[in-house]
Amino acid sequence: MFEPRLATGSQDQFDRLQKKLVPLWKSIEHFNQDPQTIVVVPSMSIDAISAGAVMQAYEERFLFLLLLLRQPRARLIYVTSEAILPSIIDYYLDLLPGVIPSHARPRLFLPSPLDGSVSPLSQKLLERPRLIERIRSLIPDPDRAHLVPFNTTNREKELALRLGIPMYGADPKFFPLGTKSGCRKIFLEEEVPHPLGHENLGTKEEVIEAIKEMRARKPSIKQVLIKLNEGVSGEGNALIDLAGLRPSGSSNERAELEERLEAMQFELKGVAYDSYMEKLEERKGIVEERITGDEFRSPSVQLRVTPLGSVELLSTHDQMLGGPSGQSYLGCVFPADTGYAGLITREAAKVGRRLAKEGVIGRFALDFVVVRSNGKWEPYAIEINLRKGGTTHPFLTLQFLTDGTYDPETAIFTAPNGQQKFFVASDHVESPLYRTLTPDDLFDIVVRHGLHFGQTRQTGVVFHMMSALGELGRMGLTAVGNSHQEAKALYKRAVAVLDQETQGG
Repeated sequence: MFEPRLATGSQDQFDRLQKKLVPLWKSIEHFNQDPQTIVVVPSMSIDAISAGAVMQAYEERFLFLLLLLRQPRARLIYVTSEAILPSIIDYYLDLLPGVIPSHARPRLFLPSPLDGSVSPLSQKLLERPRLIERIRSLIPDPDRAHLVPFNTTNREKELALRLGIPMYGADPKFFPLGTKSGCRKIFLEEEVPHPLGHENLGTKEEVIEAIKEMRARKPSIKQVLIKLNEGVSGEGNALIDLAGLRPSGSSNERAELEERLEAMQFELKGVAYDSYMEKLEERKGIVEERITGDEFRSPSVQLRVTPLGSVELLSTHDQMLGGPSGQSYLGCVFPADTGYAGLITREAAKVGRRLAKEGVIGRFALDFVVVRSNGKWEPYAIEINLRKGGTTHPFLTLQFLTDGTYDPETAIFTAPNGQQKFFVASDHVESPLYRTLTPDDLFDIVVRHGLHFGQTRQTGVVFHMMSALGELGRMGLTAVGNSHQEAKALYKRAVAVLDQETQGG
């Protein structure tokens, strides 16, 4: 796939642009009344997206950023591959607390290349210089504007250069730090607990030798995971079963391991062994012990490094996982269990300080697994996601809607009225029956059943990815409650209502 190479000198030009974030950030932090333009380009570069409808839905997943229009002098330019249904825009503007939608709407601009292919959105823009020029014309003052991407590749970097505005996100030159191999290196150097394993593997022979060495060090290992350096939501992962093998060092150990490797179970449907091994050779990857236990959870920590260089611990979540071996991200529960939220936050802070020292800016997340043994939780860091992720949009939705704050010490989120807030969120609320619904049908159902988010109690359901309803029967939702139990009950009720409304429909 085409990815632009930066011209000679462009890195210096980009670095100069990035420095503009410092005064802009100081202004935004202290004076929300100051004018600014936010250019949102939710471009995704992910192998697993194979349909334009999925791509469009993920691009619309970050429409919660329309809530930034509550700042009375903010302008928002939100770019998507296809045009967004006007009623979906109205839905988000109506959620704006303390703002008249008719005041916000003239400050919102929705340019689109009208290209429904699966190519990354940034690439579509780079191929259309007239559209880039139109976006530039919508920015009154480039010194008070910034680009907000989903992931940051050379495409987004080039787009920032062509728009003449800085990018709030990690410079792609830091990409190696966020690969599976790069993560393990940082965990080791920063003394963050992580699974036994090996990195920078590219061939079958290297994988087999790594597993042999792991079995020699820890004979009790029953399963290992092989992960491509670049993979999202488990799509580059495969499970290798080691149960029942003869002891480490046996004469035919290598042959047995080769058999197990060729029989590995892929997390992404339809993956063939040969194509996976080709990708491993191309991208490299890791093999590591699969951590298991009777009490096993998959929490994550969200952080950001500001343009001023400070590390902020934003939130913790318990991830809801699915897929063949439970490695695919389906949704999350906020906040994470207080039994280990502080523990993983302290470990994540070590990584945050390291990334800040390297010069990384923007939001990122650390995924962990935790297991309880002898009444004590033990954390293992799994990966660093140098981008926004599946936990970003529900948390920021809650934050923008309530003006609440998260305390990383206590793992408690509190609204200004003193009420604690909790949510359950998923990108995978789906059923073939939901294909009968339009977004307008969905809004009607939500209002009739009293599910809509209300500012009085600051509880209810907020939907996203609604454009995927008609083609895929899929959407996402965030259910906000005043307790874990209320949020979970609201989530279940919303799904039950949708199922009931579409039966026989």
